[in-house]
Amino acid sequence: MTNQHYGQFCGLARAAEIVGQRWTLLILRDLAVSPRRYSDLVAGLPGIPTNTLASRLKDLEEAGVVRRAVTAGERSLIYELTPRGEELRPALDALGLWGAGGMRSPREGEVVTTASIIAALRVAAGSGTVPSNWNTAFTVHVADVEVHVLMRDGTIEVGEGPAAAADLVITAGPQIRDILAGELDAQTAIETGAVQLEGDASLFERFAESLRVPYSPHVPADA
Repeated sequence: MTNQHYGQFCGLARAAEIVGQRWTLLILRDLAVSPRRYSDLVAGLPGIPTNTLASRLKDLEEAGVVRRAVTAGERSLIYELTPRGEELRPALDALGLWGAGGMRSPREGEVVTTASIIAALRVAAGSGTVPSNWNTAFTVHVADVEVHVLMRDGTIEVGEGPAAAADLVITAGPQIRDILAGELDAQTAIETGAVQLEGDASLFERFAESLRVPYSPHVPADA
């Protein structure tokens, strides 16, 4: 590990030594979505220097958090979370929820990626429970990103790519953040053009009410 030790016998200090470097949490976020090739990580992390990515992956491998594997079909090298790395999911979700509490609109130059949208919607799903009789598939477009949200068998599943047979296709811009916060209701979002819908528009209310990432009351609205 290239990380400096803090010299404290403390769980938080030990965690910071492993995940506290720049870019590390975003690498873990992307791998929590799905295993990825090195080139996929580069593409999904705009701005990361390749030498930094290689160094962070090496550190995470040495820490037992990430491992390399070979896919059965393509015989290509991928990176994936180890069981020890999977234990980080609740911490990643908690940090994502905390950070999103202070986010109202993108700062200049900020982009969304497939992994960032999936991570946001997974956090928004919370416990991931919905009525067991729901059987609804959504495709969500934000900028150039396309993901799916499935509400079936009492659970919410979020993943890459469009739904195979979407009941509703949602195209949204930055105001999707206000929808997830509950500050922009479904009907107003439709009427103001904050979202464009294709399919059964009545299902949008189901989407808007099932996914929640509130704003923090301790962060000013103009921050």
